[in-house]
Amino acid sequence: MVRACALAVGVLLAFPAAAQQVALSGVAGGKALVTIDAAAPRFLRPGQAHQGVKLLSLQGETAVIEVNGQRQTLRVGEAPVSLGRAKADAGSQRIVLTADAQGHFMPPGQINGRQVQFMVDTGATQVIMSESDAKRINLKYEQGQKVRVATANGDVVGHQIRLDSVRIGEAQVYDVSAIVLPQSMAFVLLGNSFLTRFQMQRTNDQLTLDKRY
Repeated sequence: MVRACALAVGVLLAFPAAAQQVALSGVAGGKALVTIDAAAPRFLRPGQAHQGVKLLSLQGETAVIEVNGQRQTLRVGEAPVSLGRAKADAGSQRIVLTADAQGHFMPPGQINGRQVQFMVDTGATQVIMSESDAKRINLKYEQGQKVRVATANGDVVGHQIRLDSVRIGEAQVYDVSAIVLPQSMAFVLLGNSFLTRFQMQRTNDQLTLDKRY
């Protein structure tokens, strides 16, 4: 099992407010500089999404975004608009998992809307996956920061990236830190960059995750 205990990386927390404040801070090179809640602005190309905010189109100094089916037009320099958070945040906030015969929790789920097979690993500081899984779900991991990670087979160099969304059942969180490793892995390890968003309680062969923020 791959472990990332030796790597200390801060986690960017999701905002707990009921609505998101979204503003168009600028436009450059066919990309929109979008500010979500008071976080640092981020460039998005049409079709890209961040923290549940998807940029649909960009023309001049005007951008059209979508949040949970709601469309809104933004203009450079105008005041932020308030949009409801994704429906998954307002729906079920609890995940109940049952251990398999080996005592592992193996929920299916989604990363950026693409299906993956997870294995819960409280010893991993982040979500960890193989390069083959990253390629299958079209993650541009090569653009991530190179990091050295301690594994059971020694130190390896991986790429640290941020996932737009991670979903288990009806519970979804945004902007989750992850590491892509070169070696083959049977599962995507669901580490603490996702798990710390929940209050965890284990009773016999059941693990209950209640969303905290």
